[in-house]
Amino acid sequence: MHLGALFITGYVLGSGSVRETARRFQLSPSTVSTAIRQLETELAIKLTERSSGTLATLLASDRVQEGLEPITAAIGQLGRLAGRDAAGAYEAWASRIPVKIVAIERFLEVADQGSINRAARRLHLGQPQLSLQLANLEKFLGHRLFERQAQGSLLTEEGRRAYPIFMTISQAWNDLKSSADERYRRTARSLRIGSIIPTGSESWVARCLGALVSEWNARRSNNAISLVAMTADDLREALKSGRIDVAILDSVFGLESFRHHELLQTDMVVIAPPDSTETTVADLVAGHAICMPSPRTGLGHAAMAFSDERASSRRLRSRDITAADSLPVIVDLVANHGYVSFLGRVSATPIAGKVRIVDLDEHLPLSYHVAFNHRKAAADASMMIVEMAAKMTSESAVQAGRVRESAA
Repeated sequence: MHLGALFITGYVLGSGSVRETARRFQLSPSTVSTAIRQLETELAIKLTERSSGTLATLLASDRVQEGLEPITAAIGQLGRLAGRDAAGAYEAWASRIPVKIVAIERFLEVADQGSINRAARRLHLGQPQLSLQLANLEKFLGHRLFERQAQGSLLTEEGRRAYPIFMTISQAWNDLKSSADERYRRTARSLRIGSIIPTGSESWVARCLGALVSEWNARRSNNAISLVAMTADDLREALKSGRIDVAILDSVFGLESFRHHELLQTDMVVIAPPDSTETTVADLVAGHAICMPSPRTGLGHAAMAFSDERASSRRLRSRDITAADSLPVIVDLVANHGYVSFLGRVSATPIAGKVRIVDLDEHLPLSYHVAFNHRKAAADASMMIVEMAAKMTSESAVQAGRVRESAA
């Protein structure tokens, strides 16, 4: 990693603009973007992304920007040592520094050992190679850093001034890298599980994942579990790219290239406000606003298909439907704001105390699946999810039967 790239990235993270940085440093935007990508690769972390043509810095960038501050400050000291601290010229010079972190660390090793020979042996390098790197560093700074003597290599006055500057840069870089290395180790050990968004803490998805985590940790597995909720489309993409290992989806579409099992089968129902009186789907959608998941979800795709293909009422057309990929929000809109929506019966049953459940005029089947990658831990977790889903489904069926009996 070059010091110039670190200086450029530090300014981008502070200004939030690639083009402003390029103009200020008299660089091309592609050069600035390349510096950012190099640091992202070195730290194994995403710092920025483009949204609607503008650069957005991510949360992790704040920590990296803070970690770069000692390095950019040290580069300022290096500029004064090299006589490059003139106003206006300094930033253009700093953004083009070709010195690599590895060259700085090798300078420090020679200084600590007091000998190029001893440092070369410790670094497993040839002496000519190390000597050439030191000569290039001296040429860049415009000063001799070592006096070569028979008994070794001693720092010159300029070398003694450079030593604490390079030490600051090396320590700050190692702090940044150690955080990245630990983050990589945690990610490598972690079993990443994604699921469709649960309706709430009482839903079968949330209960299933909660039971999985509890049982998994009770077995003292070497793989820690991390959980994330997404839409079905996002889950498939994340599984394909390797960002997650296991996915619980409300659609089988697109799973042909993955190992997968069916979790449970159910059917679609309408959920309506608890004080509503309409008894048919047509009357409900004619008298209430509609909110449902978008077609990016399996449930939303099925509901949209039902509304477009089977319903003659304009109220059921997709252009009149509010889409929200947050099931807790949808449930709140139905329970407290007079909306109606569509859910799988298995998801609607746990919230029967908050909403009315109304059957469709015809049976519309839905199925939920778990898909997973090649990791053994992913296969183990998937089988536990299958077992827990089966147990919860049977419990829900018993509970629903008791409710019907008490109502009769």
